[in-house]
Amino acid sequence: MGVVCLKLENNNCKVVYHGGRRSLSLYLVQCFGPFPCVRLARLSSLKMATGVNRKISAASARAHTRRAKKSNSLQLPSGILGTALAVLFIGFLAWGYQVIQPPPPKICGTPDGPPITAPRIKLRDGRYLAYKEHGVPKDAAKYKIIFVHGFDSCRHDASIANTLSPDVVEEMGIYIVSFDRPGYGESDPDPNRTPKSIALDIEELADQLVLGSKFYVVGFSMGGQVVWNCLKYIPHRLAGAVLVSPVVNFWWTGLPANLTAEAYGRQKLQDQWALRVAHYVPQLTYWWNTQRWFPISGVIAHSPHIFSDQDKELLPKLSNRKNYVAQVRQQGDYETVHRDLMIGFGNWEYSPLDLENPFPNNEAFVHLWQGDDDLMVPVTLQRYIAQSLPWIHYHELQGSGHLFGHADGMSDSLIKSLLSVK
Repeated sequence: MGVVCLKLENNNCKVVYHGGRRSLSLYLVQCFGPFPCVRLARLSSLKMATGVNRKISAASARAHTRRAKKSNSLQLPSGILGTALAVLFIGFLAWGYQVIQPPPPKICGTPDGPPITAPRIKLRDGRYLAYKEHGVPKDAAKYKIIFVHGFDSCRHDASIANTLSPDVVEEMGIYIVSFDRPGYGESDPDPNRTPKSIALDIEELADQLVLGSKFYVVGFSMGGQVVWNCLKYIPHRLAGAVLVSPVVNFWWTGLPANLTAEAYGRQKLQDQWALRVAHYVPQLTYWWNTQRWFPISGVIAHSPHIFSDQDKELLPKLSNRKNYVAQVRQQGDYETVHRDLMIGFGNWEYSPLDLENPFPNNEAFVHLWQGDDDLMVPVTLQRYIAQSLPWIHYHELQGSGHLFGHADGMSDSLIKSLLSVK
């Protein structure tokens, strides 16, 4: 048996127990522990006898003290702790969801959107498509051409129309119409855009402008990729086609794995990652190309490494872009350059390598032009595509980069080859 005593130290009252039952010791330590000295008066008369005094070891006393300290700490019930963690997790998910969501586009003609300055047509689904006409009057034209602009561009970037010789235009009676692809310039965004939908947009543009039952299409870069869609979905409307430096999707079926791996490996690491994100997790395309922790797509950032030596020499010819470059992405980046990446490098329902000759009777011809020093589009893949499709008239230019179409006299050569091969 033992005795419980009270001891005053440093204005704190401590319980000291000597001997006795373990349960009694624990009970007293838990009940009294360290407490303010003001309570001493209430406990001064406390005496408890438990029989013969018995000493306990220092280790046992320390164990009692540790138990007292543990019992005085704040302990949350497991249910409350689990709920708190769940709330934090849900909050983190909500924050992450907000981060990856692009802002809504600023639609042209709306109160908060840019003004409408270009002529536009209303499409089948209610969207508007802006366009620009070049060359001779439409009614007097012998040849009617629809030009499809490239990545991060607009209807003003109609390279063949802007650089085509006036003499060629007049002599051959050429009419060219360029248009803003969905989301660019003053054309409404198309959140449901697919490779097929853009081809149908082009067909509807031709119908509403009354270009006739057949017309020509010329596309540059990402616009050249769109021409593949025209060959797939509206070949019966085409009088001929030209693809200029058309973008190649590394994930098209039919491309040899060793060639695509080699060509993909030649891309800068930042461009490899931008394409991976666009292909495998397109939902993160906006976040990836707006975050600042890692380098973004070099094409979106206009990084110098994407230009060949010839491209750099030709860049001054594009100086007039400063007059309208602000219009290109005026409705937002997501429905323009980001959407282009997701569509251009996404999963297609067909591969150009599987296309049959859309003009088996030679009633029309398809030309593909490519520079062998193009740092944006791998020439090795372009060669393979041309070799796989013998009905393609392939033109490879030595020492030329992605922008060779802006070189002096190049547009004349492109158009003459398109219109004279019969």
